[in-house]
Amino acid sequence: MLKAGMVVAVEIAALNRKYGSPDEIVEHKGFRAMIFRTGTYDLYVVHSGAGEIAAAAATQFLISEFDVDVILNFGVVGGLTSDMAISRACIVERIVHYDFDCSAIDGTVPGRYLNYPDVYIPVNEELFRKARAIHPELRPVTCASGDKFVEGYAAKNALHEQFQADICEMECAGIVITADRSGIPSLFIKMVSDSVNGGAEEFTKALDETSSACLDILDRIIRTL
Repeated sequence: MLKAGMVVAVEIAALNRKYGSPDEIVEHKGFRAMIFRTGTYDLYVVHSGAGEIAAAAATQFLISEFDVDVILNFGVVGGLTSDMAISRACIVERIVHYDFDCSAIDGTVPGRYLNYPDVYIPVNEELFRKARAIHPELRPVTCASGDKFVEGYAAKNALHEQFQADICEMECAGIVITADRSGIPSLFIKMVSDSVNGGAEEFTKALDETSSACLDILDRIIRTL
């Protein structure tokens, strides 16, 4: 049976609504994992909180402690183009850690990790293709990931112009880099909560509805893996 690890940043209410009470809770070394046995797959969830460091730590805990087969992440994101309107469902194809910058010492461009061919960190191709086959309506996107809530047109458009990114959020880079190090595939299903002109107000209003809809899509994908 598939052992799926899930890192949840701020959308934990959606998970509680969908899965109810966990079958088991494991607390170890500062982490709390909720385990749900669905009959189709076993789901190991850590509510990491927001940010790259917290997400990376939760990812490594799931891999080291439970030997999960895959790392999953769902949630709300900011749209960086007019095409990425509120409630637009998407699947992340590649990620750029936009606030990682060692250009002053190694001559690379901002966002570049030297163990990847360019600034864009790809997700697992096989998992990506399987998910798209199940939900072909999902829009493939480039995700700009960093430790900052991005608000307003000027800041969002700047990210799009620099990295050709479609969405922005605060966890994907930490998750994918950590999962890649252990050879574990990762999958990211996202839904836009705030438009290119919006920010915190739109995010707050859309959080519950969009996160639940996003999790429903991810659940249908997991059941077929």
